[in-house]
Amino acid sequence: MARGVQNVNYREAYNIEDLRRIAAARLPRIAYDFLERGAEEEVTLAANRSAFEHIRFQPRTLVDVSKRSQKTMLWDKTFDAPFGVAPTGASGMYCFDADVRIARAARRANLPCVLSTASFVPMERVIQEAAGTLWFQLYMSKDLDTAERLVKRALAAGFEALVMTTDIPVAGNREFNRRNKFEIPLRLGPKNVLDGLLHPRWLAGVFLRTLLTSGIPRFQNLDVNVGGKIVSTTLTGFRERRDALNWEDFAWLRKLWPKRLLVKGILTVEDAQLAASYGADGIFVSNHGGRQLDGAPSPIEMLPQIVAAVGDRLAIMVDGGFRRGTDIVKALALGADMVFLGRATLYGASAGGEEGVLRALDLLKSEVDRVMALLGCTTVDALGPEYLRFDEGETAEQTPPLASQRQAI
Repeated sequence: MARGVQNVNYREAYNIEDLRRIAAARLPRIAYDFLERGAEEEVTLAANRSAFEHIRFQPRTLVDVSKRSQKTMLWDKTFDAPFGVAPTGASGMYCFDADVRIARAARRANLPCVLSTASFVPMERVIQEAAGTLWFQLYMSKDLDTAERLVKRALAAGFEALVMTTDIPVAGNREFNRRNKFEIPLRLGPKNVLDGLLHPRWLAGVFLRTLLTSGIPRFQNLDVNVGGKIVSTTLTGFRERRDALNWEDFAWLRKLWPKRLLVKGILTVEDAQLAASYGADGIFVSNHGGRQLDGAPSPIEMLPQIVAAVGDRLAIMVDGGFRRGTDIVKALALGADMVFLGRATLYGASAGGEEGVLRALDLLKSEVDRVMALLGCTTVDALGPEYLRFDEGETAEQTPPLASQRQAI
């Protein structure tokens, strides 16, 4: 990576990959690896991208697309594009007050944004300073007293939906974290201090600025009950007993949370059907960005059969590996109601703070618009498998009929 990339302005980025290159040059290894890497051999991480290459387009021509629109209605809201911002833990490593700035950029773009439990800014402050359509992503503890306090905080703060992440009963094997001595609260050992000094923009503008305003960078939404006293904890401490969670715990959560409730981490038809039967309003087809079980399938691979099974009962979101407008349109044509992106917005945050995030979102909007025009499609609701072909020679018409199901949500 050429060092000069550090000085490239985010406004000169013409795609998400350009923003990634800027982020790679500006971030120390401890931060960049946490953002970019996956679990173990990173087979799933790679598959999240390569899966898109096996899906081709079948465009129609001489279609009047002059009045095309990518506006998308989900439940009772209309958004300016068919994608949103996925939850990203430890976003505060990528720009100062990143959780607020990312949420604010999403509001300016009129897109939904999901705040992670593992944010460096308290959820209440994000709501107050960013506003917009905000959902809260829940890492749920088996300690239901602890879980209830966190859920009630999110409800009192005003989050419109709750997203329970279920694919992390134990931490994925991310060996790069151990090699980099990564931990939260974030502390820099000698090797990382030297790397930080080689990235002065990050050291002064992100780490030291956070240190001076709110102390050592740490997760601000986590607490546990220790001997009757509520104390802050790390995400590692909060993981205790998450491996004991089951669908009855989700049923408990469904009774506690009165608003929209979604399950994140679905990769099978069976689990999608269980989510519907236990009262979920929607699901995220997701493999945690390739950061948990290496060897899991890519979400785009599993999407058609999940949509065919429950697309008329649940709102279906998908995340994992999305970098281009072409990726987003392919997922929509396969029946997704909305796509969510995480790494793309963090590249933008690293490259230019709030304006860099907005640049990422605007780039994706422009790509979606262009793809729809070139496909001969004027609305998101009209996208369906008839616009797709697959490498193996199977035509999109042979896949389950999906286009009408999006309209039922």
